[in-house]
Formats: sequence, C-alpha cells, structure tokens
Amino acid sequence: MSSIGQDGGGVRHGLDRSWHLARTPLEVDVAELEYALMRAFEAFGRWQAECLASVIDFAASGPENAMLHIIRMNDRPKTIKDLARLSNREDIPNMQYSLRKLIGAGLVERKGSGRSGVTYSVTEKGRDVTERYAQLRASLLIKAVQSLPDFGGRLDEATKTLEFMTGIYEQVARSAATHRHLPR
Repeated sequence: MSSIGQDGGGVRHGLDRSWHLARTPLEVDVAELEYALMRAFEAFGRWQAECLASVIDFAASGPENAMLHIIRMNDRPKTIKDLARLSNREDIPNMQYSLRKLIGAGLVERKGSGRSGVTYSVTEKGRDVTERYAQLRASLLIKAVQSLPDFGGRLDEATKTLEFMTGIYEQVARSAATHRHLPR
C-alpha cells in the first residue's frame, strides 16, 4: 500500500509530499525511499568518521573507513578490482587516493607490482584499529539496535530491499547512459 492518501495525491497526515520527483503515489514512495537513503548515507558517514576518530587520530571519510574494513574483510588481501567490486565503485583514481591515505597512516600495506598484481592488506596497526572500531561499534551501535524489538528481522528486510534497489538502479543507469543526450 502506498504511504500517501487514497486520493492519489501526495498528501499524508496533512503534509504535502508531492514535488517534481513525486507526482504519483508510487513516485512519492520511491522519492521518500531515496530521500531517506540520502539522509541515512550521510548519517552513516558521520557515524563511521566519529567511530574511527574515537579509536585513532586519523581523519578519514566514510568511504575510506569502509575501504579499511573491506580490506580487512575475511583477513585476505584485496586487489583494487576486488575493492571496486565489493564497494560497487568505479572511481578508481579516488580509490587509489584513499589507499595512499590509508597506507600513509600505516593502516594498510601494498604488496606486489603491476605485473604480478598489487594487493592491499591491513597492517598490525590496521588490525588493532579495526578491532577497537569493532568493539566500540558493538558497545554503541549494536547495543542500540538490540534494544529495539524484532529489529533484526526489519534489518534483514531492509537489506533485501536495498540490494533489490541496487540492481534496479544499476539497470536504469545503463539505460540512461544508452539514451544520454549529446551536448549542444
């Protein structure tokens, strides 16, 4: 069921939810999801930065923090291609900048060369930082989530929804790129 009134407009609980991206009930639902996703992304980035800053004096963006944890994932070295695939990113120059920053902080090390393949893994310092991050995360974030009844099921459903929407966004991005207007 749509989150807006039965009248088909963008009004719910006396609030006008219609705008240029949300003219129909379905468009309102999609726009509200996207707006919530944007706000959640920004809040998540702030959480990551604050959590990391609590365990090490190192300024990292949310994506840099995520990259550190992805490199540590499964305690296996990762190539730049692995990192791009696991994070759904295509901005290799920005990723390389972030890797240099993590290497400079002593959290990540680079091994190999262009011919044999370059891999990245966490250093002992990186392992210590990610462990302390995980402990702080458990004591703050996981504790807060555990206090909500049946939130695990809701998180699972949200994850499935976001994964499904990721696939849709990927497909429609390809379609949009196919039909892109040429500059005048």
